[in-house]
Amino acid sequence: MRSTPHIRSALSGIDGATDWINSEPLTAERLHGNVVAVQFCTYSCVNWIRTIPYVRAWASAYHDDGFVVVGAHAPEFAFEREIEGVRRAMVAMGVEYPIVLDNDYAIWRSFGNRYWPALYLLDGEGRLRHRHFGEGAYGETETAIRQLVRAEGEPVHVEPGGIEAAADWDNLGSPETYVGYARGERRTAGGAERLALNAWALAGQWTVEEEAAVLDMAPGSIAFRFLARDLNLVLTPPTTGADVPFTVLLDGEPPGDAHGIDVDQLGRGAVSEPRLYQFVRQPAVSERTFEISFLEPGVRAYVFTFG
Repeated sequence: MRSTPHIRSALSGIDGATDWINSEPLTAERLHGNVVAVQFCTYSCVNWIRTIPYVRAWASAYHDDGFVVVGAHAPEFAFEREIEGVRRAMVAMGVEYPIVLDNDYAIWRSFGNRYWPALYLLDGEGRLRHRHFGEGAYGETETAIRQLVRAEGEPVHVEPGGIEAAADWDNLGSPETYVGYARGERRTAGGAERLALNAWALAGQWTVEEEAAVLDMAPGSIAFRFLARDLNLVLTPPTTGADVPFTVLLDGEPPGDAHGIDVDQLGRGAVSEPRLYQFVRQPAVSERTFEISFLEPGVRAYVFTFG
């Protein structure tokens, strides 16, 4: 495996970090001699969520061989800056390896990073030996880990399920779509019944902010014409723990067997915490119109993602 330049200074980016989850504060000096994987994440990102089963498995399987995973949580949205929200998300996702909050992007900048997720693998001397951006290449990354820790036995076996399951890439025809004005696109003024593929619309009284759209007065709805197995939407309630009920329709009908994990077959559910919600998982992929209606105000909608 080809070695790349020494980047001890990049790993030293964690030295000033004070907010840690699942660990006492770590430093480059304390980690010296260990093979270290630094993975940049943000907890509402579906692309990161789909890597978790593999990173969890590696952290467990190779820990006794001197392998340490450090999750560098660099928030994409303002609500992801709060440590209690990050802590709650890590518990829900079964993440037990160290997580450091990188709210000011100091660690991000020390690695020259540009992506969520991104994984950097460093040897015991702090040299960068492997990196990967985005999902996939799990076998290649594990091979690099195993070579560095000189692991024996078989590679780990991982079978992701639920929200962590890999996207159906062969049938994915809808892109990540932001709702806030800073990055929003393809919004139309038409109703749900007139949407073109990958167009979306708001109905009711909404204020479109930089990161999100907030419902000012209920009822209000969002519709999206999509082509994918899964449809997800990042949402926050007015306050954490304040349940905001919603109903979901597909082509004007309850979702039935196409419902996601956060909605029942009749399309009922509630927004109770800031996170990514899965509303649709189609048994057979076809072009559909999704519509979600909120029965109370204050919900913020950030980004649609698909799988």
